[in-house]
Amino acid sequence: MLDRQVSENADARRAERSVEDTDAAALVAELIARARKAQEIANRYDQARTDLLVAAAGWAIMEPSRNRTLAELAVADTGLGNVADKIQKNHRKTLGLLRDLNGAKSVGIIAEHKETGIVEIARPVGVVAAITPSTNPGATPANKIINALKGRNAVILAPSPKGWTTCAKLVAFVHAEFDKLEAPRDLVQVLPAPVTKATTRELMRQADLVVATGSQANIRAAYASGTPAFGVGAGNVASIVDRSADLAVAAKQIAVSKCFDNATSCSSENSLVLHAGIFEPMLDTLAKNGGVLLDAQERQRLEAVLFPGGKLSPELIAKDAPTIAAKAGLRDERFRSARFLMVAETGFGPAHPFSGEKLSPVLAIYRAADFSEAIRIVERIYAYQGAGHSVGLHTHDEGQAIELGLRLPVSRVIVNQAHCIATGGSFDNGLPFSLSMGCGTWGRNSFSDNMNYRHFLNITRVSRVIPESVPDEAEIFREYFARTSPRSGQAGRGAG
Repeated sequence: MLDRQVSENADARRAERSVEDTDAAALVAELIARARKAQEIANRYDQARTDLLVAAAGWAIMEPSRNRTLAELAVADTGLGNVADKIQKNHRKTLGLLRDLNGAKSVGIIAEHKETGIVEIARPVGVVAAITPSTNPGATPANKIINALKGRNAVILAPSPKGWTTCAKLVAFVHAEFDKLEAPRDLVQVLPAPVTKATTRELMRQADLVVATGSQANIRAAYASGTPAFGVGAGNVASIVDRSADLAVAAKQIAVSKCFDNATSCSSENSLVLHAGIFEPMLDTLAKNGGVLLDAQERQRLEAVLFPGGKLSPELIAKDAPTIAAKAGLRDERFRSARFLMVAETGFGPAHPFSGEKLSPVLAIYRAADFSEAIRIVERIYAYQGAGHSVGLHTHDEGQAIELGLRLPVSRVIVNQAHCIATGGSFDNGLPFSLSMGCGTWGRNSFSDNMNYRHFLNITRVSRVIPESVPDEAEIFREYFARTSPRSGQAGRGAG
């Protein structure tokens, strides 16, 4: 009898899901159809007209009163981060992206290579499904909208449920700017509330390209959708502070990075690896920048509330340090003005949760005897979580940066910079402005760049005849034959 009831309940759930999937497919199909009609119009735009669309979408979020509205909505609805930093992020990330796109060719012929006879022509990818997180419900959708428009694509946003109101308001602002240009509103759409797994899944299935930022569940779903996809890896950034570093500058940069928007960024440091020779002085300098080092008992209490059952508590993600400390029962005077909390760590993996991503102003502190040991520590951290993303380095020895790039499984080495500010592009480095960082195959991603407008383009290549260039077989194999079989290294050896 019980087995029969269980079977009937399972059948009912399957039937319910079937109806939900059918409804989702129809809803998404309508949005896609509207997007395709709008994209057909944009496909006829020249570069100048396309760049006006880009500027319109940029101004939709950068106009000061709208920026504040979006930032306030984001914090009110998600409970993540703080308004002042979100205002700065919305402005800075969008302005930087517009700088990157200014003068960039994305329509028609974008490159001619006379030496190879190749001409590159930019073509749209079509309709983009943009999956966006609750941590940045304004800045991340804006970044994807602008990049998609630069390629004359239509884009449909699938925000996290908590971020839907902010995202929908942003889309309304974009539409208001489009009206000034008489551009089709359906170039930019958002899934209607409530956003469900079924509608998001259908959007990914029916679109031409998926660009996904957020939880690893969303990233895996994007790659499994059957649609070409760009997804990003998990963050868990470690930074090394070498004995040659300027400790005052390094501590200030680390504090700025760790505290910005209450560490909502996947690029915020989660661990610091300090050279033993500067371990105590660096801790003192971090303390002067608002860091509070917990003793063993305090550490235990923090772990209990930050990782209940061994998993990161959603209630404490992106809260400020005093709030987190109070939740752990740490109410001493030193915690009331803390900017970030520090815990000593020596282990790695699930049994040592502080070695993983914390999405909060909490830092794990490791001691390394020398630079080689520092690299080994970071390798073990990334073997647990964060492989492919990036590593920070504070040093006066520039050769160390190349060594990290050669040895660690990272797509970026950020040298002497505030990590979360620099990783996604900065006005004083050469990385593209982005809120979506590819982590390569290390992070189970299909790309290792900062996501940028070129990821939203198809490139058609025209190939023309050039002077024939046939290599000399003896020259090609000279070194190989010299090392393996000098006597049989005659030209034409393998010709048939």
